[in-house]
Amino acid sequence: MGVAAGVRDVRMASGTGRWIVFTTVLGSGMALLDSTVVNVALPHIGEDLGADLAVLQWTVNAYMLTLAGLILLGGSLGDRFGRRKVFVVGVVWFALASLLCGLAPNAGVLIGARALQGVGGALLTPGSLALIQASFHPDDRARAVGLWSGFGGVGAAVGPFVGGWLVDGPGWRWVFLLNVPLAALCVPVALRHVPESRDETAHGRFDVLGAVLGAAALALVTYALIGAAWWAGVAGALVGAGFVVLERRRGERAMVPLSIFRSRVFTAVNLVTLCVYAAFGGFFFLAALQLQVVSGYSALGAGMALLPTTVLMLLLSAKSGELGEKIGPRIPLTVGPLLCAGGMLLMLRAGEDASYLTDVLPAMLVLGLGMTTLVAPLTATVLASVDVSRAGLASGINNAAARAAGLIAVAALPLLAGMGPEAYRSATEFGATFRRAMPMCAGILVAGALLAWTTMRTPATAADCHPECKVHCGVQSPPLDPGAHDGRPAEEAG
Repeated sequence: MGVAAGVRDVRMASGTGRWIVFTTVLGSGMALLDSTVVNVALPHIGEDLGADLAVLQWTVNAYMLTLAGLILLGGSLGDRFGRRKVFVVGVVWFALASLLCGLAPNAGVLIGARALQGVGGALLTPGSLALIQASFHPDDRARAVGLWSGFGGVGAAVGPFVGGWLVDGPGWRWVFLLNVPLAALCVPVALRHVPESRDETAHGRFDVLGAVLGAAALALVTYALIGAAWWAGVAGALVGAGFVVLERRRGERAMVPLSIFRSRVFTAVNLVTLCVYAAFGGFFFLAALQLQVVSGYSALGAGMALLPTTVLMLLLSAKSGELGEKIGPRIPLTVGPLLCAGGMLLMLRAGEDASYLTDVLPAMLVLGLGMTTLVAPLTATVLASVDVSRAGLASGINNAAARAAGLIAVAALPLLAGMGPEAYRSATEFGATFRRAMPMCAGILVAGALLAWTTMRTPATAADCHPECKVHCGVQSPPLDPGAHDGRPAEEAG
């Protein structure tokens, strides 16, 4: 990966090094905060805007849709036009979209603004890691990314507390408005203290049409599931087929070169990822509503109730990564989903007037242990399954697949569980459909475990995974690989 001369010599102990870490943590933290607290705010959003369940689903999915569809393209734009420049554009874009979310007078404006937020997230999320990779001296790079990961984990842990307090206090709009002052602090620091870098070897055209077709296919399928519109499902399938044809024709110049799926392990681990993160996406969407609508928790209480999963991942994921290196991915990727399935089934105890200590906490602890067991080995297996020159591309595809799985689950689960448009306004009705949805999530996880057991054979070694990957909190998606991803097709990576 080419960069401007002299950029990759920043030391962690220098003022510039500390400013770079601060800036990237602050920028990526904006996106992370929204992803962890919006679910908690959903009942209040619905009540304030007079919205039905479909609006709440789109409030989550509009963001995930554009983020999943454009995150690979976002990394490539930074390499070509300047990583700091695209990162700053992403932060400003995200902040303006957040302002629009906070001021939204109706559900339509909110959903549109959330989609715009996803575009900003696709620019700043890969950019934050790329800036660290391009700026720091090799001897300090692992420590810098480790700090980024650690502070990100702390942010994920603090997010539900801050978000719940805002929702219960000044109101749900401040979950979004908070991003504006954060961006106002981040942008001038980035422009003053973060060195610019770009890949001087980047050339060729961007696969913009591929990104558009991929996002359009996801949008149509999502609309079909939420709106029960069969025509949208057919259209989504046709557009998806067009995406596959286009990527095949573009070969190694494609955003998603299909040749990467010739690796049986890579294909299998992405199928496991789809199962795992579909279940996670559906669970966290429905659990936040269940705790408030049925169990009577406040927004702050619901956010804090879900916190143990993040804390366990933050504390134990490094140990899990070390264990995965020793025994290979087969056992962690089998046992982890099964533990998660058990945690989701335990969540069936969280009904009306649920006790946190006896009904909710055990489910969160088992779920957290399962997530801790599987996320780091999953990332290591993705990177180990392809040639090192394609590790970044593989990581980006896996990250996008996880986000796409989550948005499809949020769209499909309420339909499959028979939730009506006003279900979240009735404790009795929502509780009944939640009890139908949790076994579905658990079943998806069991399918992922069986797939892992039957397909995983190649062990991931220490050389296959950057150590920073082991400490990142992958609740929303597996971490992007900090060391190799440049967002471009392999033949253009130089």
